[in-house]
Amino acid sequence: MKQLVITILGLDRPGLVEEISSTVLNHHGNWLTSNLSHLAGHFAGIIEVAVPEEHLQELQDSLHALEKLEVRIETGVDSLADNPAEKLNFVITGNDRPGIVQELAGVIRHKGANITHLNSKQQSAPNWGVPIFSAVATVELPNGMNKDEVVAALEAITADLIVDIEDA
Repeated sequence: MKQLVITILGLDRPGLVEEISSTVLNHHGNWLTSNLSHLAGHFAGIIEVAVPEEHLQELQDSLHALEKLEVRIETGVDSLADNPAEKLNFVITGNDRPGIVQELAGVIRHKGANITHLNSKQQSAPNWGVPIFSAVATVELPNGMNKDEVVAALEAITADLIVDIEDA
């Protein structure tokens, strides 16, 4: 089986996920993991698929033939499963401002950790009307790193930033 990472971008429309999933299924693919979003009228998706090698080309051709979609397909790489890193979900909330994601990502990289998933949004604070940034970041910590060290570094960015930890 070949592991594929497929990214798809285009104008959103009803039935799009069904069309993509039918294409995968019709070419003997198995939909493993996905992250699909509707952003500013567009569909943006990342999908991990396993497909038998003998059906790889036909699946790729069919995905590229989907109308009005930009499709990019990469072959997956083996992970370093023999030395798994600790994974944590950081729940981050604070006043929104330009550059907040870059600051958070910079601190996490500086600590030697890796963001493997980030889900963020901006919303108005109830009763205040000011924009609030909130995010859930799944982070792989290097072996031996104390999670409290990363939390302290993130909270040191600004006094209004709150960082909580959930199990990944």
